[in-house]
Amino acid sequence: MRLVCFPPPQLSSNAFSLFFTLFQRVILSPAMEIDIQFMQEALGEARAAAAGGEVPIGAVLVHDGKILARSGNRTIRDNDPTAHAEMVVLREAARLLGNYRLADTTLYVTIEPCSMCAGAIIQARVPRLVYGADDPKGGAVRSCFEILSNPRLNHQVEVTAGILAAACAAIL
Repeated sequence: MRLVCFPPPQLSSNAFSLFFTLFQRVILSPAMEIDIQFMQEALGEARAAAAGGEVPIGAVLVHDGKILARSGNRTIRDNDPTAHAEMVVLREAARLLGNYRLADTTLYVTIEPCSMCAGAIIQARVPRLVYGADDPKGGAVRSCFEILSNPRLNHQVEVTAGILAAACAAIL
């Protein structure tokens, strides 16, 4: 797992913009730039969820470099305890692809998935997860449990943690 924290909390937004521009030119790999781009999309979904009175968590599922499905939490709107952002995008993507196995996808989510969502990620055979902030009270990737890397399960997921972590944590 890679751990990255963006933006550094001690920088103002103008200083961060300058820092980030220089940092991109010097250090960021193309893959990390892509991760940041899609995490910003997930943050947009989290903001929309917050505006609708939901818990501000957002997710996007990417296939072939394009967003296949996007959502924020919808548990309150749908009166559905399973309508976490991750679950909503997995359902939508499976419907669009006509297959519950979501090979060649990457799931971007603003917070570490819970045990329910981690189980769904495994069942959907999502090969890669990128998330922003850790969830010390319910995270099932590394904070409370390590479901996605459990060798006893039939599928393990490559995980990149900490992308835009400060921004993802700040919205909660």
